[in-house]
Amino acid sequence: MNDLDMDFLVGSDDDGDRSGRKSRASSGRRGRRRRRRRNRGGFLAPMLAVIVLLGGIGAAGFYGYRWVNDAITPDDYTGRGTGEVVVEIKDGQSATEIAQTLEEKGVVKSARAFTDAVAQAGKSSSLQPGEYTMRKQMAAAEAVKLLDPEKRLLERVTLKEGLRLNDTLKRLAEATGKPLREFQQAAKKTRDLDLPSYAGGKLEGYAFPATYDITPKMTATDILSLMVDRFQQTASKDDLQAKAKRLGRTPHEIMTIASIVQAESGSIDDMGKVARVIYNRLENKPALDGATPRLLQMDSTVMYGLNKYGISATHKDLESTSPYNTYKYEGLPPGPIANPGDHAIQAALNPTKGGWIWFVTTDPKRGITKFTASESEFFKLKAEFERNRAAGG
Repeated sequence: MNDLDMDFLVGSDDDGDRSGRKSRASSGRRGRRRRRRRNRGGFLAPMLAVIVLLGGIGAAGFYGYRWVNDAITPDDYTGRGTGEVVVEIKDGQSATEIAQTLEEKGVVKSARAFTDAVAQAGKSSSLQPGEYTMRKQMAAAEAVKLLDPEKRLLERVTLKEGLRLNDTLKRLAEATGKPLREFQQAAKKTRDLDLPSYAGGKLEGYAFPATYDITPKMTATDILSLMVDRFQQTASKDDLQAKAKRLGRTPHEIMTIASIVQAESGSIDDMGKVARVIYNRLENKPALDGATPRLLQMDSTVMYGLNKYGISATHKDLESTSPYNTYKYEGLPPGPIANPGDHAIQAALNPTKGGWIWFVTTDPKRGITKFTASESEFFKLKAEFERNRAAGG
């Protein structure tokens, strides 16, 4: 039964009552319609609030994601960059410190991008000191590629054992493009080179022969100091001072002997024997005729004093008054005649046992040297050398 039916049944006895009931019924219907409208509004308001709330969370989530993503993904350039800039990595710098340098130079956009790229490439421990040509505004991954040690700006110079100092300086000037006079002047200012005290302020003999990596920023003094440092390392390894003392020699004398060994030896295998000949002669044993003292008589020292090259001095050369003329003056010359390598130093410290007094490089082309304690045998070996030389050997 609906409302109209109810109103009709209740008001059937009296018209006034029906009229009043109708009026109340009409009013009730309007009230119920208003309540229905209010109920619909009460439902929609919470729904709208939820929608707005969800929309707010969505916007915050989007911008929050972007903020987190930006925090996790560092700023980085793209591509291989442009222009050119030289960057120096110093000895002992960490990947983080290198990254900061690259950011300051404008190579990478952020230090974090570089450290991430280095870690991803697995090269954190392979970054080497030196100078590198980079580009500006590079992707960090591209910057890592250019820091390959093989791409460092440097000259790799190899200096042979036995080079005289003046030849060493010429070789350095040619390799680096620096004026020869810069090296000559630096070689004279030995106080700046940290030479050992026993060197007597002379660089000859102490510019250690080896392979060196030289950067463009290094001065002539820096380069020569590097060579002296290398000598100091070798001397320490060989225990030069202690062993020289046991041999009754100064370290400077040992280096002088080593330089002669280097100059006179045809091969590494000969060095110990050449050193023994030098020691046997230095013991000042009389000559076989028993009349004159034994002289060192090394052609290499004579040639050095005359600033000449060759393995055999002429009769005129032997008339030289240079203090390096060991045919004229007893004992060792004033100092080294070249820069010996480690094998020659080792030979000077550990001469092979033997009674040899003479040796002759009978075949210079093949580097064959023969040793003897007999004067008559010595003359035979000398004749063999002359034959080989005449034949172009």
